[in-house]
Amino acid sequence: MICVSIGCGSHQRMINEHQRMVEQGAKLVELRLDYIRRAVNLSRIIDERPSPVVITIRRQQDGGKWAHTEEQRLMLLRSAIAEQVEYIDLEEDIAEQIPRFGDTKRIISFHDFVKTPDDLEDIHERMCKQDPDIVKIATMANNPKDCMRMMDVLKNSRVPMIAICMGDMGTPTRVLCGKYDAPFTFAAFSSERTMAPGQIYFRQMVDTYNFENLNRETDVYGVIADPVGHSMSPTVHNASFAEKGMNKVYLPFRVPSEHLDQFIADCPKLDIKGLSVTIPHKEAVMKHCTKIDGASRGIGAVNTVIFQGDEILGYNTDYKAAMACLDKRLGGGTKTPLDGHSAMVLGAGGAARAIAFGLMRRGADTIIANRTRSRSDSLATELGCRSVAWESRYEQEISVLVNATPVGMHPHVDESPYDAEFLRPNAIVFDTVYNPGQTLLYKQAKEKKCQVISGIEMFVGQAELQFKLFTGQDPPEDLIESRLRRAIGAARM
Repeated sequence: MICVSIGCGSHQRMINEHQRMVEQGAKLVELRLDYIRRAVNLSRIIDERPSPVVITIRRQQDGGKWAHTEEQRLMLLRSAIAEQVEYIDLEEDIAEQIPRFGDTKRIISFHDFVKTPDDLEDIHERMCKQDPDIVKIATMANNPKDCMRMMDVLKNSRVPMIAICMGDMGTPTRVLCGKYDAPFTFAAFSSERTMAPGQIYFRQMVDTYNFENLNRETDVYGVIADPVGHSMSPTVHNASFAEKGMNKVYLPFRVPSEHLDQFIADCPKLDIKGLSVTIPHKEAVMKHCTKIDGASRGIGAVNTVIFQGDEILGYNTDYKAAMACLDKRLGGGTKTPLDGHSAMVLGAGGAARAIAFGLMRRGADTIIANRTRSRSDSLATELGCRSVAWESRYEQEISVLVNATPVGMHPHVDESPYDAEFLRPNAIVFDTVYNPGQTLLYKQAKEKKCQVISGIEMFVGQAELQFKLFTGQDPPEDLIESRLRRAIGAARM
């Protein structure tokens, strides 16, 4: 179940938002009474409540907004129990002062907004002795291992437990707790109204993560990156799983480089079956793969990892998708009309590696230009092609231009990595940026009568290939592209 947290400054607005969430399908709502600016009229809020509620009055020291005395807070909590609300949230240190009464269920909670304590198991055991119906532990995740530890405590809890890691690194736990039998998780009223770091809003929990249907048998997939919040992959892969009726969920995992090794080692503990891999891990993750396909080995980068028994398999769907985009314009085959022509790749990251490798295999004289010359030199040496200084990119005679940098990505939509003055008619211009779908470079290239390829086309192609690797099935026809375009539109509103 999903509990929607509502915090408003006035009684009427809280009542209105409660009704609105119930109309949207919420079965449980947390009423944060500490947000109400004036004296709280409890009866006004709960007497005609349209759904069960959790009553929470959080002190400022616990991340709340309660501005009155502790005595008033305790009295209000006791009143809520006397009024037979469904749930009451009590911090561990006051649990003994608020006795059990009637059918109201006691949530005994612990919060740490700075870290996930080393003694997590001891805290859990201590809280289990406070006569809880539910134990709630919410801590700040400072590395992915904190999430793994939190889920371990949840899996082994003898008492119903809500286990959450806060922050963007902890976001996956807000979904995964549903897999491990948490009675409910907390969600925000809207994307603009999150009440804790890393909180997901209600519609996203329902529409993207299909939270209500998660269970112990749910297979877990995800994308690893740093940062990861901008990724559209959870939207398109979860939609595809749902369309196919698959018991799978796809999550965003923020994994800093220094924690990659530990994260990969911990993946089996969370039933992770496959990962999309993006910046900055495409090269580093290769050392963890027991088998790597030939293209990935030649590229020196992997963007898809499959966990298969004791094997960790590495693939590069960026390469295959990018080449499919080019083949559509050039007739297909290993050798194309690019044979003997020059192509320039802007950038030296994972996508640049994949595309430069593919261009070379198709016979193009490939040039790499990057703002940091040492990186383009290094990549060119590895692949056996040429590099030029960033400032010299306009001096090259090219028939294919590929932007594999983030320049032009939302919100910097008025930027381009290549001046329109130097675009040649009939040249192929391939921009790997997919948000927005039509970048400034894409638009200017179209105006110059170039053949254009958008990042959306490449993203969809690589996501469809990943879906096939994850599931062994073809993706739902046209669904990934339609969901991607919808998500891009929503993100820019």
